[in-house]
Amino acid sequence: MGETITLKSPLDGFEFAAYRARPTDARRGGLLLIQEIFGVTDHIRELADSFAAEGYETIAPAFYDRLEKNFAADYSQEAIAKGVQYSQATPWDQVAADAQAAIDALAPPVFVTGFCWGGAATWLAACRCTGLSAAAAFYGRRITELKDEVPRIPTILHFGKTDASIPMERVEEIGQAHPELPIYLYDAGHGFVSDRRADYDPDSARLARLRTLAHFANNGGGRSSA
Repeated sequence: MGETITLKSPLDGFEFAAYRARPTDARRGGLLLIQEIFGVTDHIRELADSFAAEGYETIAPAFYDRLEKNFAADYSQEAIAKGVQYSQATPWDQVAADAQAAIDALAPPVFVTGFCWGGAATWLAACRCTGLSAAAAFYGRRITELKDEVPRIPTILHFGKTDASIPMERVEEIGQAHPELPIYLYDAGHGFVSDRRADYDPDSARLARLRTLAHFANNGGGRSSA
């Protein structure tokens, strides 16, 4: 369904790749889909296609292109270590600028969602980027680094109760800093949306997706003929 496009960062003019999937029926809006630490994998492209099927023109940028073009890792320990290394070597200011390039490439209304490292980047975009209508972040461990920043748009968060990488204390920190923020908890571990992960939980994934789509619909994601 999708195609590869090129975006240009407003930060430094760097050109990087992105996967774009267009809806085949009436359009609800645009969607910035932010990768896990593993890059723009088959799983991320499949998610983009699935959101496009719901009516969202979806762009999934390759945020690690400055470090390695076309990076797409498996779930081995070596690949996880490399993904963590790349995430730590990608500054938040750069992430926000690259996210803005994708947002600007989409006709409004534009939404954002992301998973794992992309969950924290989703929070970042909600706080710093312009042109967004709503955000839904999935198990963003590093949101606590950014918890003092305030989303500019309606934002919801999804976490797994048994996620060993994100103790409930961290989730509570976010809730205490933003008591008005909807935080949904699931009987699942980290990465519960991905059917490639050991912690995949189809019931939790389905419920979180329904809540995300409802959140977008309630904030401008209605059907149109555009």
